[in-house]
Amino acid sequence: MRAALLAILLAVTPAAALAQSTPPPDCGTPAALADGWDVADPDAVGLDRATLCGIGPRFQGWTEANVHSVLVVRHGKLVYERYFTGTDELQGRSLGSVTFDAARQHDLRSITKSVVSLLLGIAIGKGQIAGVDQPVMKLLPEYADLRTTEKDRITLRDLLTMSQGLRWDEDLPYSDPNNDEENMDNAPDPVRYTLSRPVERPPGQLFNYSGGSAIIISRLLREATGQTVDALARTELFEPLGITEFDWRPIASGEPAAASGLRLRPRDTVKLGQLVLRHGVWHGNQVVPADWIEAATTPHINATQLWFYGYQFWLGRSLIHEREVDWAFGQGLGGQRLFIVPAFDLVVLVHAGLYHSQIQGLVPLTVLNRYVLAAVKAP
Repeated sequence: MRAALLAILLAVTPAAALAQSTPPPDCGTPAALADGWDVADPDAVGLDRATLCGIGPRFQGWTEANVHSVLVVRHGKLVYERYFTGTDELQGRSLGSVTFDAARQHDLRSITKSVVSLLLGIAIGKGQIAGVDQPVMKLLPEYADLRTTEKDRITLRDLLTMSQGLRWDEDLPYSDPNNDEENMDNAPDPVRYTLSRPVERPPGQLFNYSGGSAIIISRLLREATGQTVDALARTELFEPLGITEFDWRPIASGEPAAASGLRLRPRDTVKLGQLVLRHGVWHGNQVVPADWIEAATTPHINATQLWFYGYQFWLGRSLIHEREVDWAFGQGLGGQRLFIVPAFDLVVLVHAGLYHSQIQGLVPLTVLNRYVLAAVKAP
């Protein structure tokens, strides 16, 4: 009898009335935590709340996506924050099932490279490094024995755009003894390992993904500032942003893994995206020079058939409301993405645990395109 009455009620009750009487779903409403973020309702910043609300049910049901967290910032306000339970790894060691929240740090993996780029921009802005056209080998006299005519042509700009021309392959499985990133991380001197690779082509011509670029940049920063990259990040970047907790994994040599070792809390990571979106400014303070942000997020080289590359930042695009929208992003293994969308004044962070999955590129784009950009209210 109750079932029959419920069927009649559902048939005759307007959908709007039912929506009002049904408890609202978990729509990822951010908490005000006094951590530098103002929070707001999505509708107040021109995002359709109902569309964003679809993120939670979609990824709770799509367990293979193994999404850990999604955060959305618009007009400088945190408007969506949703955490999930999923499997995770730490330095290749399984952590099993983890329930994520705002207090838990997460691997950034190769988004770390984008952070190193910001630190370089700060150092150049302070005059500690002359500029991106400096020859790398001349700045590292302790490796003079590795100099050749070809290697002397490699500039800092070539490192930033991963076009240094050295033989390098880190697409191989990490268990493969020919994987250059693994060999670099395990080397007693990772810079020497990287610079000892033979030259395959003239620098500046062809993108070839290389974690060695970040380790050399971090060494140049240490030579110029007297600080390791993690110490430099603490004083020059994290403290101005109110980031008080972070972890930076070391490699075998004991120095921080500049290519992939940084761990941050999600609400702190998305601050980095907002910093880039605001041309290096956080709460009125110019932390990174604006011209560096402009250069770092400008396409300098073709990276893949889909993406361009800037200075340790990737560049992509979407089609939304019949409009082509460009965005910059930091990208890390496993589905880590920090999207910066200037045209819509948006920052989107996705963390996932897809370290061995072929859908690790698809999942963050699904969040960005089908939910966040789709939630932008057309003018």
